[in-house]
Amino acid sequence: MQISSRFTLAVHIFACIDTFGCEYKVTSDFLAGSTNVNPVIIRKILGQLKGAGLIEVARGTGGTTVAKSLEEITFLDIYRAVECVENGELFHFHENPSTNCPVGKNIHRILDDKLLRVQNALEKELASITLADVKKDTEKYLGEENR
Repeated sequence: MQISSRFTLAVHIFACIDTFGCEYKVTSDFLAGSTNVNPVIIRKILGQLKGAGLIEVARGTGGTTVAKSLEEITFLDIYRAVECVENGELFHFHENPSTNCPVGKNIHRILDDKLLRVQNALEKELASITLADVKKDTEKYLGEENR
């Protein structure tokens, strides 16, 4: 199981907006050049981030800015904004376990609470990381390249 690449693309987008926003108009084409992903996909993610109130996109001339301070935006905010999981559930159960099998008919009771604990742990960790952490590391690694 993997979380959708939309999550890492969204974080990449924020890093680009923060890094290049003062020098360039950060558009979907600009972001596509950095991510090497089709601009249509970038626009979809930008729409999701905008819908969550995390970014602002200028109409007409284009350009994207961050709507809040980087300290206020957590990985969990981004994870939720780009709908990485179906219906808010990290784990998707296989369809129609056999009710004739003692394991099959009880599998939800066996696993549901455990899987919820795993999802809660993941979300707690995502909530502890902000875009300010990403900015710090971006500056660190860009600084190393310029040495």
